[in-house]
Amino acid sequence: MKLVNIAYIATLAVGASALPKRAAGVQYFGVNIAGFDFGCATDGTCVTSKIYPPLSALGGPDGAGQMSHFATDLSMNIFRLPVGWQFLVNNQLGGTLDSNNLNQYDQLVKACLATGATCVIDIHNYARWNGQIIGQGGPTNDQFANLWSQLATKYASEEKIMFGLMNEPHDVPDITAWAESAQAAVTAIRQAETKAGGSAHTILIPGNDWTSAAAFPTKSGPALLDVVNPDNSTTGLVFDVHKYSDSDNSGTHTDCTTDNISTAFAPLADWLRTNKRLAINTEMGGGNTPSCEKYVCDQIAYLNENADVYLGYVGWSAGAFDPQTYELSEVPTKNGNTWTDSSLVQACFKKA
Repeated sequence: MKLVNIAYIATLAVGASALPKRAAGVQYFGVNIAGFDFGCATDGTCVTSKIYPPLSALGGPDGAGQMSHFATDLSMNIFRLPVGWQFLVNNQLGGTLDSNNLNQYDQLVKACLATGATCVIDIHNYARWNGQIIGQGGPTNDQFANLWSQLATKYASEEKIMFGLMNEPHDVPDITAWAESAQAAVTAIRQAETKAGGSAHTILIPGNDWTSAAAFPTKSGPALLDVVNPDNSTTGLVFDVHKYSDSDNSGTHTDCTTDNISTAFAPLADWLRTNKRLAINTEMGGGNTPSCEKYVCDQIAYLNENADVYLGYVGWSAGAFDPQTYELSEVPTKNGNTWTDSSLVQACFKKA
């Protein structure tokens, strides 16, 4: 492994209570670049024919241009790239990465890396494959680990990659069993990195309950504290949480009603400090409305003020969504050579 990257990631494992709050705000902020996850439902069924790649070269919107604009004009430095498990293996559970489909997705990864930003590979399957839960009647832990071993091998030399193990596990009956599934993936990633002589990447570990920031300290966090690297350290293992600001926290309404501070992010910050751990908020956002500009801005301000335990935030979503019809669009529009951001992004997205 590359010592420079290990040294960098080791800073993430320092006791959070010992770290000063970052005056400049969170280390990372950016948006999701969706499209390779289109067709994936919350039961883990992914209809691969519905994927809409956010790449002009593949007939979709200009996700590469969006990322370049975000990075150059707004100084964003992280993009999350959701993709369906079924697409990567061409619907063959336990199979090898499909070369054609991986090449398509890799074009998005390369476009992300070209901006200089950190790129999150996110498996967007809700802890499931076609309705069945990983390690609990569905895919085996070995099959899940095999997927991540292949991805870690593919991107072993890319230091600016983070591995997001799974998008929004929910209704998982046994959180201890889910922790064992996450552990299998972490171990497989670290072994693949070592074998490939690559970097030790940051791994994002989600909880149950749609990886809710509010539920995490009491429902998922205690079990997930046991997920460790092969050397029993937690270096580079970061908790992955989500929280939306609409009335039911679903991220499906254009109006916002809460900043999620007292009910979610403040209690979670206390828990993280107690346990000397870090988290990142990889999905958050709201409509392009005055209420969301207030509450989402307040939430982001809190994350920036508590950057000793919050590594960053990633808005949902840009990429292949239609900015005219999608409720939570963060897709910038282009006129000539000029990009115009959504009102929410303009109002709220900043480091401090």
